[in-house]
Amino acid sequence: MKPGRRVLVLVCAVVVASIASGPFLPPWALFLITVSIAKGLVALGLLLLIRTGLVSFGQGLYFAIGGYAAGTAAQWLGVGDAVVMVAIGVLLSAVAAAALGILLARYRTIFFAMLSLAFSMILYGLLVKSSALGSTDGFNVAPSTVAGVKAGQFGYPVFLLTVGSAAFSCVLLDAYLRSHLGRLAPAVRDNELRVEYMGASVRNIVHLNLVIAAALAGLGGGLAALTVGHVDPEMAYWTTSGEFVFITILSGTASVLAPFLGALLLELLRSLAYEHAPNTWQLIMGGAMLLVILFLPSGLWSIFERRRRIA
Repeated sequence: MKPGRRVLVLVCAVVVASIASGPFLPPWALFLITVSIAKGLVALGLLLLIRTGLVSFGQGLYFAIGGYAAGTAAQWLGVGDAVVMVAIGVLLSAVAAAALGILLARYRTIFFAMLSLAFSMILYGLLVKSSALGSTDGFNVAPSTVAGVKAGQFGYPVFLLTVGSAAFSCVLLDAYLRSHLGRLAPAVRDNELRVEYMGASVRNIVHLNLVIAAALAGLGGGLAALTVGHVDPEMAYWTTSGEFVFITILSGTASVLAPFLGALLLELLRSLAYEHAPNTWQLIMGGAMLLVILFLPSGLWSIFERRRRIA
């Protein structure tokens, strides 16, 4: 089976399984899975950046823009439908990346990482000082409908919206990675000079990938805000951006489905560790990360890749 078709089949299988099992899941499981998928969308954008040779410690910037845009659309514009709220967040995140990318696309390695982190922390500072946006407390977000359907008590319509958004994003990004522009991403990472000799603009490729990654982060931020029902400045804090990098390293970059597996396992591990070892849960998380780096340097998805090659 062709790789692109295999991804499509896997995505369809996951969507069908999610729709079928969703009504029978307890509220805590539904919440955990929905938040994991939302964070997986941010990591999906990081996958694209890492394939381009870039590591961003500032994806919390676009994550926060997506969440706050969804919330302010409801409070200030009277928008009550979750689809429209999330769409506004995606649009504003992409616009912000298009503007900031003019500067960011010029830098590489640690300079890119630190500059992206700086922009994220600037937003964090602005949100903390903004009383209109709730300052350090943030504010609540509650959609009244999801694509015209009344939001359910346990968030099942938001869960379906999140699953559908993730599936659509996976298929689109997989198609992009197999396109001419998408195949240039690893080439930019390996040798920018040769890419320029081929007639392609490295800066334009990096800029485009930044916008795509930001749009995915904004999508994840908007969905996370609707799921949690609240936004606060911590969405833009450096620890949030670091968590997205953690997820991407944990899952690997071999498949567009990998970030969602990594995000789900991370949330499960954190929940279990916090429940059974509330005073040392960070130690458990760090130990798990160390084990993955030592024994699975290409991420958890490399297990499936090895099995597929053997088969």
